[in-house]
Amino acid sequence: MKWDEIENEVCSVSRTLAVVGDRWTMLIIRDAFLRVRRFDDFQKNLGMSRHRLSERLKKLVDYGVLKKEAYQANRYEYRLTEKGLELYPILISMAKWGDKWMDDGKGVPMLYKHNPCGHHYSPMVVCSECGEPIDPHDVTPQIGPGKFHNSRAHSACIEKAS
Repeated sequence: MKWDEIENEVCSVSRTLAVVGDRWTMLIIRDAFLRVRRFDDFQKNLGMSRHRLSERLKKLVDYGVLKKEAYQANRYEYRLTEKGLELYPILISMAKWGDKWMDDGKGVPMLYKHNPCGHHYSPMVVCSECGEPIDPHDVTPQIGPGKFHNSRAHSACIEKAS
């Protein structure tokens, strides 16, 4: 599979990676969740080239992850759409993994407070049906209805998951 064709794979992981699968894009999304809105603020926080940032922001707008809103003449803010907000579990899971495995013994760099209850929380994946925490050893991937549109690609996705 070629990287520029990954969005055409019949695999949800491949399709997601087509949108967010590079280091800069996930950092832009992280900053958007931290309420960074303006091009210059993204550029200052990330230290990436203006050209690359412009490309990534355009891609995120084109995919509907961010929306571009004017706040002055020829000045725009970038805000997460509903589609973009749905990336929160991915981002927070990455943060949890980094907190556990990459903190060099210094502790977590950021805490997350659940405003309704006022407590800091640790993200976890739970079963939507029974509420129990998910252990990867207790999960069996199964072919879904979208498989029949391209069995080679979807089978490859399932085989890689096993």
